[in-house]
Amino acid sequence: MTPTADGWIEGAPVQWTRGRIKNLIASATNGTWGDEPAEDGSDVRCIRAADFDRVGRRAKVDGAPLRSIDASSLRQHLLHPGDLILEKSGGGEKQPVGMAVLYEGAEKAVCSNFCSRISPASEVDSRFLTYVFAAAYGQGLTQSAIKQTTGIQNLDAGAFFSSPWAYPESEDQRRIADFLDAETARIDRLAKHDQKLLGLLGERRKAVIDHEVDASSRLLTKLFWKLSVLRDGTHQPPPRVDLGVPLLTARNVSGGDLRLTDLDTHVSEDDAKLLEKSLRMMVGDVLLSVKGTIGACAVAPAGFPRSVLDRNVALLRPLPEYSSEWLAFVLRSTGLQDQMRISVTAAAQPGLPLGVIRELRVPDVPLSEQEGRVDRISARCREIDQVVDRVKRKGSLLSERRQALITAAATGQFDVTTASGRNVTDGVSA
Repeated sequence: MTPTADGWIEGAPVQWTRGRIKNLIASATNGTWGDEPAEDGSDVRCIRAADFDRVGRRAKVDGAPLRSIDASSLRQHLLHPGDLILEKSGGGEKQPVGMAVLYEGAEKAVCSNFCSRISPASEVDSRFLTYVFAAAYGQGLTQSAIKQTTGIQNLDAGAFFSSPWAYPESEDQRRIADFLDAETARIDRLAKHDQKLLGLLGERRKAVIDHEVDASSRLLTKLFWKLSVLRDGTHQPPPRVDLGVPLLTARNVSGGDLRLTDLDTHVSEDDAKLLEKSLRMMVGDVLLSVKGTIGACAVAPAGFPRSVLDRNVALLRPLPEYSSEWLAFVLRSTGLQDQMRISVTAAAQPGLPLGVIRELRVPDVPLSEQEGRVDRISARCREIDQVVDRVKRKGSLLSERRQALITAAATGQFDVTTASGRNVTDGVSA
């Protein structure tokens, strides 16, 4: 059982020291953003929260931006192997601020001003401290120390560091870290294999669609001749309101479904009525992303909540002779995706103009043939989706098992010397 925030301490091994997280820390120094790169060979990497490996809890140095840091500031902020980097500002609803990663790099680097450099206390193993921070994050200790301001989460590091904790001597710290390094690596190998499998299943899904679309491409016609409506949403977005009619954007359009959970932007009822005078979404309309993930599309299903469209989404309403489901599959095929990709405008933010959409070449086949091909694609995709769901459930179980293992070991729930070699992935199979 995963312990609560500090209820586990009484049950920790009797030889462990009772104290606070701050007893494991020598210093905590806020990071720096520095200046624009000098490009004279003196620039150093500046590690941000975006450069965190959030699974392995390690800092990714290679992708971190180069910044110019003056000599005095560099002496104060320079990261040393074994330091931790704590995100103290940022985060979000699904990813609270407060995660910490271990820095193991050999090159000169600092952390950004949204982070803190944490130096372990003497006789504290830096890997063990990383697992302590991971356990604390999983228990919600960092979340309880968050102060929310203007949509940004800020960690009250002092409150977090004052959290009660129990910890062993340095030799046992290293033993726990060695055990967790080995066991989490085993879990991570399984997770990596599953990610590869998900990629292959995605390719298989695309191959099923491509097979049916390519086989129907004996005769092609312009997409425009198969549509009764081709419009995009408003180009002058009205003011946003907290409650009102949802504004559907490109992020709501994914590979086959409209994501209802992301309908978090709204316009007023009066503004919605004005927009609907020129364009009202109907069941069976095909919605196509023309900005961002260009080419992503979905069919508006029955029961979808009333919404209005922004300018990043195009609405395609097929004629009765052209199935909405068939059109969506055609648009997701490799051939049509290639047509859209090579036609994207070379602007600051690439987009897909309506003039390009109307010229797309699509198969011109009878409705009965469309319906047969849709049935075959749907049946095969359902089979693939069932496997995808099983793999994703396994991934969730592995993630939960990983966190539970870290918490149990870092809080002394079991003796790792007797746990070595046990199969921590038992019961987690596809």
